[in-house]
Amino acid sequence: MTSLALRPRVLLVLALAGLGACSRPAPPASKAPTYVTLAAAFEGPALAPLSATGVVLAKDELRLSFKVGGVLQTVGVVAGERVRSGQLLAQIEPTEINAQVEQLRQLADKATRDLARGERLQADEVISLEQLQNLRTQAEVARAQLGAAQFNQRYARILAPRDGVVLRRLAEPRELVPAGQPVLVLGADDHGYIVRAGLADRDVVTLRRGDRVDVRVDAFPEARYTAAITEIAGAADERSGLFQVEARIEPGAQPLVTGMVARLVLHPAQGEASRLVYAPISAVLTGDGTRATVFVVEQGIAHRREVEVAFLSPEGVALRSGLTAGEQLVTAGAPYLDDGEAIRTP
Repeated sequence: MTSLALRPRVLLVLALAGLGACSRPAPPASKAPTYVTLAAAFEGPALAPLSATGVVLAKDELRLSFKVGGVLQTVGVVAGERVRSGQLLAQIEPTEINAQVEQLRQLADKATRDLARGERLQADEVISLEQLQNLRTQAEVARAQLGAAQFNQRYARILAPRDGVVLRRLAEPRELVPAGQPVLVLGADDHGYIVRAGLADRDVVTLRRGDRVDVRVDAFPEARYTAAITEIAGAADERSGLFQVEARIEPGAQPLVTGMVARLVLHPAQGEASRLVYAPISAVLTGDGTRATVFVVEQGIAHRREVEVAFLSPEGVALRSGLTAGEQLVTAGAPYLDDGEAIRTP
């Protein structure tokens, strides 16, 4: 009787146990590999490129003036106008200089006649040899004065010495201009263009003549120019405290004009003497100060690794330690990875 009464209870317990076994969750399936893209770490210069803002200038800026002073008669060009070598650009009123030349020509002719007469008289022993020598000296002086006046007469006009562009017009007709005062500034074409920028002392000491410069101008944002440093100032500018650096620009597809604003990236060649390992910017995760992390892939597994950042450059992130050149880094998908996770590339 008792065993028969307990049997339903045993069956009920077994049934509940079976239901519990059926409702227990299944073990989780293994996570599928994450799709990522990879890039290799590479070597680069140990000095960071320098950024600066500069101004484009013609290599040769010629400040044109008159040899003699006078009233400015004509200025035949305006700023921005292109001129050819030998073209008449400006001239002063010629009345005064022409009168001087004519006066000295008459004096030179008289001295020549006096000398001829003196030679005849000395031959007839009417005058002494000393008197004849004085007449010769007077004739030479008169001819020299005439030559100087004719030279000044030629430089009472301004002719374009070379092909180029008028950069500035500094005087207007009817103005009285003294000798040597610039009237026009001409940018010559034959020697091309330069870019000039001011740099702090801590930056300029890393540069040498011949170092490469990448140039962009605001007027042509898509154009790219290359340049090489040709001059580095030996002293700082008294007003700004900056050292002037000049670089010669190689010709590009777009023509340059004096006064254009340029954005420069200067590459110190001495940085090539020692090398650092670079990582693509997209491979470096945020860190603290100079510390950051990357995911390095080894045999299909992504491993988180800490690296020390030296500086940022357009080429990538320069690292002081943590990587060797050639190691594969995750560049896309890194924020979604866990340390030791399997990865797959497209």
